[in-house]
Amino acid sequence: MSEDGATFDEELIEAARKRFAGPVEFLKSAPALEYLPPAEMPEVAFAGRSNVGKSSLLNALVGRKALARTSVTPGRTQELNFFDVGEPAMFRLVDMPGYGFAKAPKDVVKKWRFLVNDYLRGRQALKRALVLIDSRHGIKEVDREVLAMLDKAAVSYRLVLTKADKVKATDLAAVLARTEEEARQRPAAHPQILQTSSETGMGMAELRAAVIESIG
Repeated sequence: MSEDGATFDEELIEAARKRFAGPVEFLKSAPALEYLPPAEMPEVAFAGRSNVGKSSLLNALVGRKALARTSVTPGRTQELNFFDVGEPAMFRLVDMPGYGFAKAPKDVVKKWRFLVNDYLRGRQALKRALVLIDSRHGIKEVDREVLAMLDKAAVSYRLVLTKADKVKATDLAAVLARTEEEARQRPAAHPQILQTSSETGMGMAELRAAVIESIG
């Protein structure tokens, strides 16, 4: 049992560490379904609000400083970004475009919804989605819309709390409890929640293990 409540054995933790210690390379960006790479290996997708710290988390996950680009303008990236892990590649990480940015034009929001919904519903290679939730705020209504989309698409997903170092321990425990309660009510959600910090490295070993566990 790790400090964040998620259970992973030491063998899986070590296997995940070794898997992510190898090459991780950017493959391509897909602004529409016709640009998706062939579904030839397992994929794990990362979703979250535009300011949830997704790029920083991905960089910390793979131990690279600039694998995923962080934008000074949240919500700018509106493409699916694919990264190959391993040499030869064994699975892919998919950085989904951020959602919920208040200043995004309506046509951008509509494009996001079509792209993401079509990807979630029709991608056989997608093994799990990791939905990032800001520890400082908990689940917001815009997150619930995405969770409902995942439930409807029958895509297995796990909730991951980000920026856990930014809140007091008592506040973090309260957010965790609320998030666990919501996860139990959703048919496609994994019951265990991960707590992470891209700055301190908290929960990264468990997050790597969760990725490897999901692809089998």
